[in-house]
Amino acid sequence: MPATVIQVAASSRKYPVHVGAGLLPQLDALLDETGVGRQRIVVSSPTVWKAHGTTVKRALGNAEHLLVPDGERSKTAQTVGRIYDALIRMAADRSVTIIAVGGGVIGDVVGFAAATYLRGVGLVHVPTTLLAQVDSAIGGKVGVNHPLGKNLIGSFHPPLAVFADPEVLGTLARREFRAGLYEVVKYGMIADRGLFERVGRNLRAIVQREHAVLAPVIADSCRIKARVVSEDERESGLRRILNFGHTAGHAIEAVTRYRRFRHGEAVAYGMLVVADLAVRRRVFAEEERSALADLIARLGPLPSVSDLSAQALVEAMRRDKKVRNGRLHVVLPTGIGATRIVDDVTEDELQGSLCSLGARP
Repeated sequence: MPATVIQVAASSRKYPVHVGAGLLPQLDALLDETGVGRQRIVVSSPTVWKAHGTTVKRALGNAEHLLVPDGERSKTAQTVGRIYDALIRMAADRSVTIIAVGGGVIGDVVGFAAATYLRGVGLVHVPTTLLAQVDSAIGGKVGVNHPLGKNLIGSFHPPLAVFADPEVLGTLARREFRAGLYEVVKYGMIADRGLFERVGRNLRAIVQREHAVLAPVIADSCRIKARVVSEDERESGLRRILNFGHTAGHAIEAVTRYRRFRHGEAVAYGMLVVADLAVRRRVFAEEERSALADLIARLGPLPSVSDLSAQALVEAMRRDKKVRNGRLHVVLPTGIGATRIVDDVTEDELQGSLCSLGARP
């Protein structure tokens, strides 16, 4: 199947997102076609490099490469510092392009380094997880975590291009793949009932990673994010719908110190929290909440939240970057494919919905 190319027309830069099987071995030619200069450095993680390093090296020849730790606990300023050190040692100037090969954490950390080294250098994303392919590699958000909250330190730095190859997903562990599917479900919930229903109908083929079924799902998710980012790059309005499920999700990650949950798993809980809240407010039908809960359950078991304090989770939400003028903005579903942003959710409401999903009072 030929690659699908989706244009992100952000205010700061227009860039292409390529989705297609077999893109990784063609990376050098694709970079040349995009106009990326020859001073390049690849940054990846040991795990990803073990799976795909040979292909990347064969494609890019003698390009420098650096391996840094992966995982949310490594999404820190210290890891960014290691990238700075490598760039300085190679005497990288403003013509350098940093190629992030990895999942969402690698993309965010490498992107933050690219945004801040010499006040900004070129960035290309080669996402190797489903979550990164459908979400984090698109939109220009880059950053690192702080012990008190996720993504509190960051910037906007759009890439020159994104190359999403579904073939690389064959090496993902089943749990990591499922974590990305929760983000696909999110896109269906906020913008496309048809996508939501298609995931449910074709779940077996998607989980088996059949390219003919999986690639269009990735491309449709990318189209939704590209449209939203093109209209609102810096999250002043429409882009906030992309935070559906992330308010409680980020709190769950932070309270558990990024050790228990994959990001997508935490977002799954976050979607269930706001769906419950929306039903309680009578803006979301119970049968649609059940459809969401059923699809999430079909994707596989989630880690327990029974030992987590609802009060501690609400406190973590209050430190979220989505708090503005002291008010927490929450994205509520009003139907599958439609949302509403509210800023009047009380702590009692949040705790009630968290407890309904198993958190302790």
